[in-house]
Amino acid sequence: MNLFANRKLLIATKHAKERVMAPLLEPALGVQCFTDPAFDTDAFGTFTAEVARAGDPLTTVRQKCLRALEANHCDLGVASEGSFGPHPASPFVRADEEWVLLLDRKHNLEITVREISLNTNFNGQTVASEEALWAFADAALFPSHGLILRRAADDPTGIIKGITTSEQLRRAFQKIYGESGSAYVETDMRALYNPTRMAVIEKATAALVAKAQSCCPQCAMPGFGITAARRGLACGLCGSPTRSVRSYEYACQHCGFAKEELYPHAKTKEDPMYCDFCNP
Repeated sequence: MNLFANRKLLIATKHAKERVMAPLLEPALGVQCFTDPAFDTDAFGTFTAEVARAGDPLTTVRQKCLRALEANHCDLGVASEGSFGPHPASPFVRADEEWVLLLDRKHNLEITVREISLNTNFNGQTVASEEALWAFADAALFPSHGLILRRAADDPTGIIKGITTSEQLRRAFQKIYGESGSAYVETDMRALYNPTRMAVIEKATAALVAKAQSCCPQCAMPGFGITAARRGLACGLCGSPTRSVRSYEYACQHCGFAKEELYPHAKTKEDPMYCDFCNP
């Protein structure tokens, strides 16, 4: 069942995410993607905090998609929402968390995926010399990745964004340094200025496509996917439950059908090195 074929699909973005999303969505779902340049996704929050995000990422991406659909009198859309900071499982490592959501108002259907990646250049620091500025720029993959300058990390005024050339960076630094004696430089995490983030969005979109093509065995509605991971795969030496995944639970949001898939990684026992009893 292809509920999406020959329909228009709105990609809610002002940061060129359609560059990686549309080539995946169109052939797989049979849709015609379009964007609305007038729709301001920054109203739902900015990375530089001029606009604070009102809710959690999933709530925000849902509202973003819904408002974009309403503004365009459309019933099928996709949106994404990114967050940057400590990895949920490893707080000393920076991570990129991307939510991608497909909303089909015609069929009352919502499909979401979450992608967490360690592949990010997310960073920022105060610099008081051009030498320190260029060292940061090199580490941040400038100029292929954009930069932002401001007076201080917590100052939402006078921000200079989208810096992609050496001359722009030099002028911005001289201006801000001349005003305050230092500057705060940070990576521009907006997708069109950050190819590394764009690649994570592309990966998340591919996962969304796969989930949209996965149909419920009971009612054939799309979006049949993993809703929970059950840990407790038995240790191959002592038989104790480990933290490794023993099964995945799948569920249909439409009819409620659910099933459990045992041993999704094609192994029934775990290596003792991952056992808290054998290898504490």
